[in-house]
Amino acid sequence: MPTNVRRAAVLGSPVAHSLSPVLHGAAYRALGLTGWTYERVEADAAALPDLVSSLDSSWVGLSVTMPGKQAALSVATDATERAVAVGAANTLVHIDSGWRADCTDVDGVVGALRAVGCSGSGYGVVLGAGGTACAALAGLADLGFADAYVVAREPARAEPAVRCASKFGLAVEVVRWASAPWEELAGGAAVLVNTGPAEAVEQQVPALALAPCVLDVIYHPWPTALATAVGARGGRLATGLDMLLHQAFGQVEQFTGRRAPRSAMRDALRDATGNRMPLPL
Repeated sequence: MPTNVRRAAVLGSPVAHSLSPVLHGAAYRALGLTGWTYERVEADAAALPDLVSSLDSSWVGLSVTMPGKQAALSVATDATERAVAVGAANTLVHIDSGWRADCTDVDGVVGALRAVGCSGSGYGVVLGAGGTACAALAGLADLGFADAYVVAREPARAEPAVRCASKFGLAVEVVRWASAPWEELAGGAAVLVNTGPAEAVEQQVPALALAPCVLDVIYHPWPTALATAVGARGGRLATGLDMLLHQAFGQVEQFTGRRAPRSAMRDALRDATGNRMPLPL
């Protein structure tokens, strides 16, 4: 294989819908990396370890989407502190000793919120307690928040999210979904992050839209009822597509050792999604 060939991919299941090739392909073209390729590879969590171990030195990095993020962390020979704290990795970078794991999902949350002007004063609210919620809590801590509420259907299941938040110095109170004071929580929050499916929050949309800044991680189908309500109230809105864009910057930089061409990546993502969202930088 020619020495200038470098390979990267996104691993997941299902993965055919992934927009990561759009972002990375645009970046490599803008950087003049003509020998670089980026593809989609179907791999669930069980298949990921054997797949990763089979890759040769032409592979520079891997993006990892659901359901393999915990498996990606487990196969790493080195890991960043934030990947360990979140308990998952969406990024694997080939190094001499094997693979280094990172969680640029945190960058995705931070970048998406900063781009729409969300600050770190007051408290944050995170809806849901899964893996995305952990990255959201880490992002809130990075933005300067000291306090947050996690709203979960079963508070006991939020324990991993609480442990994650504590590692970043973020104090968290868990609220049961069925008895949550929605208007009070959202109305008093500086930022609200919804990590659940659109239908899960449908009944609470009028209250949730009271938050001055909302990150709704859902971007397909779009717009969600929550996004529409936030827009109607004149609130600031960030989306899962913004998260995808901002998390990709760090991946490109770790894979290539070069500064990410942000505008080129943003423009490519806009084109690929029909210019539905502004995707601010």
